[in-house]
Amino acid sequence: MSVLNLIGVGPGDPELLTLKATRLIAAAAVVAYPHKPGEASLAFDIAKSHVSPRAVRLPVDIPMSVEPGPAQAVYDAIAETLAAHVTAGRSVAWLCEGDPLFYGSAIYLLDRLAGRIPIGIVPGVTSLTAAAAAAARPLATRSQVLKVLPAPLPDETLEAELASGAAAIVKLGRHFDRIRALLTRLGRAEAAVIVEHATQSRERVTPLLAFAATKRPYFSVLLVPAPDPAP
Repeated sequence: MSVLNLIGVGPGDPELLTLKATRLIAAAAVVAYPHKPGEASLAFDIAKSHVSPRAVRLPVDIPMSVEPGPAQAVYDAIAETLAAHVTAGRSVAWLCEGDPLFYGSAIYLLDRLAGRIPIGIVPGVTSLTAAAAAAARPLATRSQVLKVLPAPLPDETLEAELASGAAAIVKLGRHFDRIRALLTRLGRAEAAVIVEHATQSRERVTPLLAFAATKRPYFSVLLVPAPDPAP
């Protein structure tokens, strides 16, 4: 039976691909993957040594705009293309950086195709766990709470969430200066670290307050440990 497999390929190091992921990628008749227009696809670069030379390769340009409309139109179109391949009897692998269901591109395909065609989901190593390993820091221990916070959230929401527990802040991008200022004001900046390009050759771990004011972290996770308990 032909299936669309939504495959997490991890954060960058090809050796972090699971055995199941490599088997399904090698067996796929069609291998599709997102990439930014004009750039190489990290997802494909991670998995390329396992892609069959006979496989059809489908790179998909995903617009990186604040407005969701253009990207949603692309997902509408590629969902129909992949469904047609599966219906025609071809196995399809969609390669997704990190884990398919942790802020992954595969979520948009699952929303459109669940119930229409057979779908398999292969978990992958997330940027979150990769960043923790790179920094040699536990994400949370014992009864601590861990919160994953997207940087675009408004300050008042972030401040409320950061009142307790450890946090991992993702999607920093253009919000970096605002997030650093917020953490500084809350007294949470000193122990925080930025992990860039976790598991890749460009991996770098930098204390938040030591990060150059003129730079912006890319492919990064900001790890904020839980505050010290009140005396």
